[in-house]
Amino acid sequence: MFTIFHHREDMEVMEELKQRILQDGLVIDNRILKIDNFLNQQIDTNLINHVGQEFARRFKDVHIDRIVTIEASGIAVAYAASLAMGNLPIVFARKKKSLLTKGEQYTAKIYSYTKEEEYTATISKAYLHAGESVLIIDDFLASGAAAVGLTDIVAQAGCTVAGIGIVVEKTFQSGRRTLEDKGFRVESLARIARFEITSLSSSNKENHHARPIF
Repeated sequence: MFTIFHHREDMEVMEELKQRILQDGLVIDNRILKIDNFLNQQIDTNLINHVGQEFARRFKDVHIDRIVTIEASGIAVAYAASLAMGNLPIVFARKKKSLLTKGEQYTAKIYSYTKEEEYTATISKAYLHAGESVLIIDDFLASGAAAVGLTDIVAQAGCTVAGIGIVVEKTFQSGRRTLEDKGFRVESLARIARFEITSLSSSNKENHHARPIF
Protein backbone atom coordinates (compact mmCIF):
# COMPACT_ATOMS: atom_id res chain seq x y z
CA MET A 1 0.00 0.00 0.00
CA PHE A 2 0.94 3.63 -0.30
CA THR A 3 2.01 5.37 2.86
CA ILE A 4 -0.89 7.53 4.08
CA PHE A 5 -0.28 11.15 5.06
CA HIS A 6 -2.57 13.63 6.78
CA HIS A 7 -2.06 16.52 4.35
CA ARG A 8 -4.47 16.62 1.44
CA GLU A 9 -1.67 17.64 -0.94
CA ASP A 10 0.28 14.48 -0.07
CA MET A 11 -2.73 12.29 -0.77
CA GLU A 12 -3.09 13.88 -4.21
CA VAL A 13 0.54 13.35 -5.11
CA MET A 14 0.48 9.71 -4.01
CA GLU A 15 -2.79 9.01 -5.79
CA GLU A 16 -1.53 10.66 -8.98
CA LEU A 17 1.55 8.46 -9.04
CA LYS A 18 -0.37 5.33 -8.11
CA GLN A 19 -2.98 5.85 -10.82
CA ARG A 20 -0.31 6.53 -13.44
CA ILE A 21 1.47 3.29 -12.55
CA LEU A 22 -1.80 1.36 -12.73
CA GLN A 23 -2.70 3.02 -16.03
CA ASP A 24 0.60 2.86 -17.89
CA GLY A 25 2.89 0.43 -16.08
CA LEU A 26 3.72 -2.94 -17.63
CA VAL A 27 4.81 -5.94 -15.58
CA ILE A 28 7.58 -7.97 -17.24
CA ASP A 29 8.27 -11.58 -16.23
CA ASN A 30 6.18 -10.95 -13.10
CA ARG A 31 9.15 -9.18 -11.48
CA ILE A 32 9.99 -5.94 -13.31
CA LEU A 33 7.76 -2.86 -13.58
CA LYS A 34 8.20 -0.95 -16.82
CA ILE A 35 7.18 2.73 -16.64
CA ASP A 36 8.93 4.01 -19.76
CA ASN A 37 6.14 6.27 -20.91
CA PHE A 38 6.27 8.66 -17.96
CA LEU A 39 9.67 8.23 -16.29
CA ASN A 40 12.23 5.81 -17.72
CA GLN A 41 12.20 7.04 -21.33
CA GLN A 42 9.43 9.54 -21.96
CA ILE A 43 9.07 11.96 -19.04
CA ASP A 44 5.79 13.42 -17.82
CA THR A 45 7.23 16.69 -16.55
CA ASN A 46 4.10 17.66 -14.65
CA LEU A 47 4.09 14.41 -12.69
CA ILE A 48 7.84 14.50 -12.08
CA ASN A 49 7.60 18.07 -10.80
CA HIS A 50 5.02 16.85 -8.27
CA VAL A 51 7.37 14.04 -7.31
CA GLY A 52 10.16 16.56 -6.73
CA GLN A 53 7.89 18.70 -4.57
CA GLU A 54 6.98 15.68 -2.47
CA PHE A 55 10.64 14.84 -1.88
CA ALA A 56 11.23 18.44 -0.82
CA ARG A 57 8.40 18.20 1.71
CA ARG A 58 9.57 14.90 3.12
CA PHE A 59 13.16 16.03 3.60
CA LYS A 60 12.46 19.58 4.74
CA ASP A 61 13.60 18.67 8.26
CA VAL A 62 17.21 17.94 7.22
CA HIS A 63 19.99 20.09 5.80
CA ILE A 64 20.98 19.09 2.26
CA ASP A 65 23.95 20.50 0.33
CA ARG A 66 23.79 18.37 -2.79
CA ILE A 67 21.71 15.70 -4.54
CA VAL A 68 23.36 12.55 -5.85
CA THR A 69 21.72 10.18 -8.33
CA ILE A 70 22.67 7.72 -11.05
CA GLU A 71 22.18 7.88 -14.80
CA ALA A 72 19.87 7.91 -16.53
CA SER A 73 16.37 7.80 -15.04
CA GLY A 74 17.33 9.31 -11.72
CA ILE A 75 18.44 12.57 -13.33
CA ALA A 76 14.99 13.96 -14.15
CA VAL A 77 13.69 13.17 -10.66
CA ALA A 78 16.78 14.69 -9.02
CA TYR A 79 16.35 17.83 -11.13
CA ALA A 80 12.71 18.21 -10.07
CA ALA A 81 13.68 17.73 -6.42
CA SER A 82 16.48 20.26 -6.77
CA LEU A 83 14.11 22.90 -8.12
CA ALA A 84 11.68 22.27 -5.27
CA MET A 85 14.52 22.54 -2.74
CA GLY A 86 15.88 25.84 -4.03
CA ASN A 87 18.14 24.78 -6.89
CA LEU A 88 20.53 22.46 -5.09
CA PRO A 89 23.53 21.21 -7.09
CA ILE A 90 23.15 17.73 -8.58
CA VAL A 91 25.81 15.19 -9.47
CA PHE A 92 25.05 11.86 -11.12
CA ALA A 93 27.08 8.68 -11.19
CA ARG A 94 28.04 7.38 -14.61
CA LYS A 95 27.56 3.70 -15.40
CA LYS A 96 30.04 3.40 -18.26
CA LYS A 97 33.59 4.57 -18.80
CA SER A 98 34.16 7.13 -21.52
CA LEU A 99 36.58 9.88 -22.49
CA LEU A 100 34.64 12.06 -20.04
CA THR A 101 35.54 9.93 -17.01
CA LYS A 102 39.26 10.64 -16.97
CA GLY A 103 40.87 11.81 -13.75
CA GLU A 104 40.35 10.77 -10.15
CA GLN A 105 37.03 9.03 -9.53
CA TYR A 106 35.05 7.63 -6.66
CA THR A 107 33.82 4.18 -7.72
CA ALA A 108 31.44 1.45 -6.58
CA LYS A 109 30.58 -1.95 -8.04
CA ILE A 110 26.81 -2.33 -8.55
CA TYR A 111 24.78 -5.30 -9.73
CA SER A 112 21.86 -4.35 -11.99
CA TYR A 113 18.69 -6.26 -11.18
CA THR A 114 17.01 -5.45 -14.50
CA LYS A 115 20.06 -6.02 -16.75
CA GLU A 116 21.43 -8.89 -14.67
CA GLU A 117 25.00 -7.66 -14.88
CA GLU A 118 27.56 -5.81 -12.77
CA TYR A 119 28.86 -2.36 -13.63
CA THR A 120 31.11 0.25 -12.03
CA ALA A 121 29.46 3.53 -11.03
CA THR A 122 31.79 6.54 -11.02
CA ILE A 123 31.67 10.13 -9.82
CA SER A 124 34.52 12.57 -10.31
CA LYS A 125 36.23 13.57 -7.08
CA ALA A 126 35.83 17.19 -8.21
CA TYR A 127 32.06 17.11 -7.65
CA LEU A 128 31.75 15.82 -4.08
CA HIS A 129 33.25 17.71 -1.16
CA ALA A 130 34.03 16.36 2.29
CA GLY A 131 31.58 17.43 4.96
CA GLU A 132 28.60 17.86 2.67
CA SER A 133 25.15 16.48 3.50
CA VAL A 134 23.89 14.53 0.50
CA LEU A 135 20.41 13.41 -0.53
CA ILE A 136 20.39 10.32 -2.75
CA ILE A 137 17.56 10.11 -5.29
CA ASP A 138 16.68 7.14 -7.53
CA ASP A 139 13.71 5.92 -9.54
CA PHE A 140 13.41 2.35 -8.20
CA LEU A 141 14.31 0.44 -5.06
CA ALA A 142 14.40 -3.36 -5.41
CA SER A 143 17.48 -5.15 -4.12
CA GLY A 144 19.01 -1.85 -3.02
CA ALA A 145 22.28 -2.42 -4.89
CA ALA A 146 22.32 0.96 -6.67
CA ALA A 147 21.47 2.91 -3.53
CA VAL A 148 24.09 1.03 -1.50
CA GLY A 149 26.67 1.77 -4.20
CA LEU A 150 25.84 5.47 -4.08
CA THR A 151 26.08 5.55 -0.28
CA ASP A 152 29.52 3.95 -0.62
CA ILE A 153 30.62 6.69 -3.04
CA VAL A 154 29.27 9.37 -0.72
CA ALA A 155 31.21 7.85 2.18
CA GLN A 156 34.42 7.71 0.13
CA ALA A 157 34.07 11.46 -0.40
CA GLY A 158 33.77 12.12 3.33
CA CYS A 159 30.14 13.20 3.01
CA THR A 160 27.08 12.12 4.99
CA VAL A 161 23.81 10.73 3.66
CA ALA A 162 20.87 12.90 4.71
CA GLY A 163 18.40 10.39 3.28
CA ILE A 164 17.42 8.31 0.28
CA GLY A 165 14.42 9.27 -1.86
CA ILE A 166 12.83 6.60 -4.06
CA VAL A 167 10.02 7.04 -6.57
CA VAL A 168 8.85 3.40 -6.68
CA GLU A 169 9.78 0.76 -4.11
CA LYS A 170 9.14 -2.95 -4.43
CA THR A 171 8.59 -3.87 -0.80
CA PHE A 172 8.73 -7.61 -1.50
CA GLN A 173 12.46 -7.27 -2.18
CA SER A 174 15.20 -6.59 0.34
CA GLY A 175 16.28 -3.06 -0.61
CA ARG A 176 14.66 -1.10 2.21
CA ARG A 177 15.77 -3.58 4.86
CA THR A 178 19.33 -3.50 3.56
CA LEU A 179 19.46 0.30 3.66
CA GLU A 180 17.73 0.70 7.00
CA ASP A 181 19.98 -1.92 8.56
CA LYS A 182 22.87 0.35 7.56
CA GLY A 183 21.17 3.26 9.33
CA PHE A 184 19.86 5.15 6.31
CA ARG A 185 16.52 6.94 6.16
CA VAL A 186 14.43 5.81 3.15
CA GLU A 187 11.43 7.71 1.77
CA SER A 188 9.47 6.03 -1.04
CA LEU A 189 6.58 7.71 -2.86
CA ALA A 190 4.95 4.50 -4.12
CA ARG A 191 5.35 1.11 -2.44
CA ILE A 192 4.40 -2.00 -4.39
CA ALA A 193 3.61 -5.04 -2.25
CA ARG A 194 3.53 -7.60 -5.07
CA PHE A 195 2.66 -8.29 -8.68
CA GLU A 196 -0.59 -10.18 -9.19
CA ILE A 197 -1.24 -12.28 -12.28
CA THR A 198 -4.86 -11.77 -13.28
CA SER A 199 -4.82 -14.14 -16.29
CA LEU A 200 -2.37 -16.16 -18.32
CA SER A 201 -0.68 -14.59 -21.32
CA SER A 202 1.05 -16.16 -24.30
CA SER A 203 3.59 -13.32 -24.33
CA ASN A 204 7.05 -14.49 -23.34
CA LYS A 205 8.24 -11.14 -22.04
CA GLU A 206 5.69 -8.41 -21.38
CA ASN A 207 2.82 -9.81 -19.37
CA HIS A 208 -0.10 -7.43 -19.88
CA HIS A 209 -2.21 -9.60 -17.58
CA ALA A 210 -0.32 -8.85 -14.40
CA ARG A 211 -0.72 -5.78 -12.25
CA PRO A 212 1.06 -4.15 -9.31
CA ILE A 213 -0.68 -4.36 -5.91
CA PHE A 214 -0.03 -1.44 -3.56
